[in-house]
Amino acid sequence: MNVKSVLGRGVGALLPEDLTAPDEEKFFFCDIDKIEPNPHQPRKHFDEGKLQGLAESIAEQGVIQPLLVTRGKGNRFNLIAGERRLRAARIAGEDEVPVVVMESESDGKNLELALIENIQRHDLNPIEEAMAYSRLINDFDLTQEKVAKKVGRKRSTITNVLRLLNLPDYLKDDVATGIISEGHARVLLRLKDDEQKMQEIRGRIIRDELSVRETERICRQKTSLTGVPAKARKKKTGELPISFCRAMTTQLINHLNTKVRLVQNGERGKIEIEYYSSDDLDRLVGVLTE
Repeated sequence: MNVKSVLGRGVGALLPEDLTAPDEEKFFFCDIDKIEPNPHQPRKHFDEGKLQGLAESIAEQGVIQPLLVTRGKGNRFNLIAGERRLRAARIAGEDEVPVVVMESESDGKNLELALIENIQRHDLNPIEEAMAYSRLINDFDLTQEKVAKKVGRKRSTITNVLRLLNLPDYLKDDVATGIISEGHARVLLRLKDDEQKMQEIRGRIIRDELSVRETERICRQKTSLTGVPAKARKKKTGELPISFCRAMTTQLINHLNTKVRLVQNGERGKIEIEYYSSDDLDRLVGVLTE
């Protein structure tokens, strides 16, 4: 099989042309409990609704596209590609899934092409995309320039996306789940040497729904993060200090992993917590009542 013949075929490029021996040892139905998930899987966040829909399809029609695996120790296999299908198959109660075992150098080249096609086709969040680029660079000894050409992006785009991997873990989670945008994250990267200020502005982005341009302006300000010089703002009787409220808001945001806003009105106030779906609401209720 030449290189051109696998373009446009994705994982299908690794299927043997003839499933008779000896290739039948490469393509077979494998016990699902013998497959170990890939720790380097770029996709870390899986839409539960879509996963359930895929599970229902698998329950009715089975797994149509094989998973890619390599041989591990003790008659076990390591997953290379197909974690969504593996998870959905478990939900569907499947005992076996079709797999293609990668062994030769040519298989590795075909996997590179399959990964590139997956990047182009799948809706990865920015952090997953950055991890996929990083894997192409590290696992296949590619430069950023070569990756850019292979995936049809500008080199500057690859460079900017890869910079997101320098974010603290909590900010990576924010970007991956859409709590803050990639643009916000790039601005916050300028504050990587000032962790406290980074956390404070991150809290302000979520609390006040700041635009990227507003975030850039605040990062350049030497006044307090409220946008008003600290001495110029009058505090109502009984109000908690702004710094304390900011710290409490940041703590809640980190714990709940969603937007939180603390609104004061003298000695009274309220806490506003956002949710984005019924599943997210269930998650938040579970966190708050655990």
